[in-house]
Amino acid sequence: MPFSENLWFLIILFSAIGILFLLVLGFKVHAFIALLIVSIVTGLLAGMEPRNLLITIQEGMGGTLGYIAVIVGLGAIFGKILEHSGGAEALSHQLLARFGEKNAPWALTLTGFIIAIPVFFDVGFIILVPVLYSLSRKTGKSLLFYGIPLLAGLAATHSFIPPTPGPVAVADIIGANLGWVILLGFAVGVPVVILAGPLFGTFISKRIIVNPPAESTDTSRLASLKDSYTEAGSKSGHQSGYPAFRLIVIIIGTPLVLIILNTVTSVLVNRQVFEVGLWSEIFIFIGHPFSALIIATLAAMYFLGIRRGTNKKILQEISNDALGPAGIIILVTGAGGVLKQVLVDSGMGDQLAQAVAASPVNPLFLAWFIAAVVRVTQGSATVAMITAAGIMSPVLPAFHLSDAQMALVVIAIASGATILSHVSDSGFWLVGKYLRMDEKQTLQSWTIMETIIAVAGLLFAWILFRLF
Repeated sequence: MPFSENLWFLIILFSAIGILFLLVLGFKVHAFIALLIVSIVTGLLAGMEPRNLLITIQEGMGGTLGYIAVIVGLGAIFGKILEHSGGAEALSHQLLARFGEKNAPWALTLTGFIIAIPVFFDVGFIILVPVLYSLSRKTGKSLLFYGIPLLAGLAATHSFIPPTPGPVAVADIIGANLGWVILLGFAVGVPVVILAGPLFGTFISKRIIVNPPAESTDTSRLASLKDSYTEAGSKSGHQSGYPAFRLIVIIIGTPLVLIILNTVTSVLVNRQVFEVGLWSEIFIFIGHPFSALIIATLAAMYFLGIRRGTNKKILQEISNDALGPAGIIILVTGAGGVLKQVLVDSGMGDQLAQAVAASPVNPLFLAWFIAAVVRVTQGSATVAMITAAGIMSPVLPAFHLSDAQMALVVIAIASGATILSHVSDSGFWLVGKYLRMDEKQTLQSWTIMETIIAVAGLLFAWILFRLF
């Protein structure tokens, strides 16, 4: 490909990213609309006919939403039921009891790591904040001693492990296997969360002393959280107290185990270790993300809802509430799918793939860098993930990556999209507000923690990339 054509495509790509930043930051246009506008501009500049461009937009949106809408929708309902049942508090209290007060940071890290699988990051944090306040009052230690480990657990899982929306969306756009993403997400997430959680939390809490609020603030909130669920099922004899710890772990683990079972069975069948037959078909079917999340959601509805006295009407209302935030994520992801399809149909994807494949650039570092640039510039981790995935999708086939390596590209994108959370990120203000910090303290603690996750995530993903 001529150098001038290469240069023109790069100019188009950087212009597209620049327009995205201008729309989101300058004109405050919603990311969904901004991504669609960027896709249209990219297609026209690349020489696509307007009529064909409209067809591409339709195909890109439809092809992405056919998969993403089901998973994100089911995952949102699953997480909302867990939230309303008091499952997050049940898990945290039980782990704290088992680990002991001395090892509370490790218990909170594990709590965050597990809870963020079905529950959105901000919801999980807000629900568990009263636990941090209580521990800080009891021990006299800085809130950060307990807050950073919990936040690290929540943030790492939210970035690396499906069925959280970010990695699911990226996996779909670039064509990575979700089972591999889960397995390698755990492999990368565990060491990352140890570094960013208990270790960094111990370090920073000695330098930034943050005191909890008066006791009445969080105890009333914790009571209201429990009462909202209790009141919802009181007419039909809802059981008081938290759900059983073992039940919560089983329900959360169900979709993960089933999806991994699907992946392992598929690998064994492809390598002719396991013959194609009734059992292999059953394992592959129930382990598909659709089936796995339907099973998990129905189990949550029954064991955390109906069995505990919540009537069907209340469960329906909980499900409706869950689909509001999910709808935003679904549409933004669909717009990312449009950008990917425009790059493919315009021919830009193939041209860029050839140029990148001929260069010494590792696709892992390229994916991480693109996500990091978008994240730092406009603040949203979701937009950073979707944009990076859309750009990388047509480029990756040129590298002939294995399923495991494709999963690691997902983790690299998620890592890059985590870096340097600052004032343009809503999470920055949420954490600062609830942990009672000013902007400087939030930058010194939360922002650094996010950056540790981003850099360590890339490092461990790169190590595994070389092994696979």
